[in-house]
This record gives sequence, C-alpha cells and structure tokens, in this order.
Amino acid sequence: MFIAMNRFQVKLGSEAAFETVWRTRESYLGNMAGFVEFHLLKGPVHEDHTLYSSHTMWADKAAFEAWTRSEEFRRAHARADNRTGESLYLGHPNFEGFEVIMTEGKTNAAA
Repeated sequence: MFIAMNRFQVKLGSEAAFETVWRTRESYLGNMAGFVEFHLLKGPVHEDHTLYSSHTMWADKAAFEAWTRSEEFRRAHARADNRTGESLYLGHPNFEGFEVIMTEGKTNAAA
C-alpha cells in the first residue's frame, strides 16, 4: 500500500473557495488501476492559514506513479484551479509519499 499526501496552507478566509474547488473538480481517480481511496482533510487553523491535506491510498507506489504519468492526471490537474484568479495558498503544496509498513484494523470485540 502507498499513501500520497499533499499539504496545503490555505489563506484565512479562502477555505470555502478551496473546498469548492475540490468538491467541483473532475476526478478520474476511480478509473485508475490500483486506486483505493481519497480523503480531503481539514486541519488546524493557524495565524495566517488553515492546513488541509489531500490523501490518496494506492495498491502500491507503482500504481500512484502510473497515475502521475497518466492523461487522467493531466486532465484532473488542468481544471483544479481557483476561478477567482487570486491564489488561495501560502506557497506551493507540500507532497509527501509513504509506503505502508503496517496496518491495524478494529476487531469486533463487542458481541
């Protein structure tokens, strides 16, 4: 399993516009071999920004890398813009990729 995350520092007051960009985007993830799951996470509010993270899970790193080289990736990111023209971010997104070493799930202990 491979987890790909992008962290975004969204300017205060731009949170609704940022979330709208994600809610209305064209996503091709479901068409991709090895795609497992997507989450958009909202984190803590800081003095000048709110932290967000996009989080995708893939069967393996090769599946993620195939996504980044795909026509679907180019189409999805070509339309992932803010139509107001003003940047919603403080700086560029910060990518982090992780190989899953261990997974633990909840067991059904209550019967």
